[in-house]
Amino acid sequence: MVQVARVPEIAYDCDVLVIGGGIVGLSTAYAITRAAPGTRVTVLEKEPGPARHQTGRNSGVIHSGIYYRPGSLKARYAVRGAAEMVKFCAEYGIPHAVTGKLIVATDRSELPRLHALVQRGRENGIPVRELGASQIPEYEPEVRGLAAIHVGTTGICDFVAVARQLAHGSGAEIRYGTRVVRVDRRPERGVAVLTAAGDVVRGRVLVNCAGLYSDEVARLTGDDPDVRIVPFRGEYYELARPELVRGLVYPVPDPAFPFLGVHLTRGIDGGVHIGPNAVPALAREGYGWGTVRVRELGSTLAWPGSWRIARRHWRYGAGELRRSVSKGAFTEAVRRLLPGVSEDDLVPTAAGVRAQAVLRDGTLVDDFLFREGPRTVHVLNAPSPAATASLPIGREVARRALSAL
Repeated sequence: MVQVARVPEIAYDCDVLVIGGGIVGLSTAYAITRAAPGTRVTVLEKEPGPARHQTGRNSGVIHSGIYYRPGSLKARYAVRGAAEMVKFCAEYGIPHAVTGKLIVATDRSELPRLHALVQRGRENGIPVRELGASQIPEYEPEVRGLAAIHVGTTGICDFVAVARQLAHGSGAEIRYGTRVVRVDRRPERGVAVLTAAGDVVRGRVLVNCAGLYSDEVARLTGDDPDVRIVPFRGEYYELARPELVRGLVYPVPDPAFPFLGVHLTRGIDGGVHIGPNAVPALAREGYGWGTVRVRELGSTLAWPGSWRIARRHWRYGAGELRRSVSKGAFTEAVRRLLPGVSEDDLVPTAAGVRAQAVLRDGTLVDDFLFREGPRTVHVLNAPSPAATASLPIGREVARRALSAL
């Protein structure tokens, strides 16, 4: 009689294993358990709590979706996500407000771009009001400009509180202080993850929501993402005289870049954040010039796209670097919108780092980017407005993960 070797049963710890406990990873866990009750989800987060990086270090703005190319994921998910985020915050008692915002042109060369934003907003289904110079003080008495548009659907909220609620509401097992060091993927069986503590966690499907490390996690699984995360630090100041600003005030952005420029944001705590600029970070968690991680910096410099960005946009980059090292230069940028501000009004506060995916040819990926492999779903580009759009993003990633099951 022929003996047939039996493949031992695998004791899976979960059905879906999510790496990353920021707002996108937690929204994904929340969406999976909502769509398929009984699905076992485990979230691994290397920090001691949720939302410690991009989610917890941004301006706290619920974006309207006005900036993004019509039909893009950013446009669709931001418009939908903004409405859902306001509803979610109201349902769970999370601090928030729908404040509206001004986008202000301070130079004649910006007027065509401002008018293009009006058209883009209308294509994205966003109500906007065009303002002349004399109408700007109706909204912001201290702000000056040649023209502006008012976007009524923009708001603010506490995204860290949102992330905590998503974690709680998901029913997922969330393991904080758990850093992934190795992934063993077998398409016919699933994935096994080794943590820095030496534990092994097994799942049927892996979802990579690792943000600043998403490209590295993708490579750990054996998938080649063909993009590299290039970290850009955004530096902020707080306004010592918050009474100068009522709500949210933005410059007209340069469409060649995914950065919105130095803006003024009155937060839910009543304080006013000013910033960010955008400078290369010397580490993926490089929140100051003093933080340098040689391996991570070497990885950025070895990517051909990094040098192509530098050659293509060196003038823009030089201006951002100048504002980073000179408080006076930063103040000049603010005075374009708020003439009454002085250097003494700007108080340094915590910086953030944007996880920006860059293609080999130096193109900055300008939309959300998802990729799939056997038993894996990767979120490879989810910077701003990902916090705003986190609920629809979570549903999309959940759909892909459940299909992989």
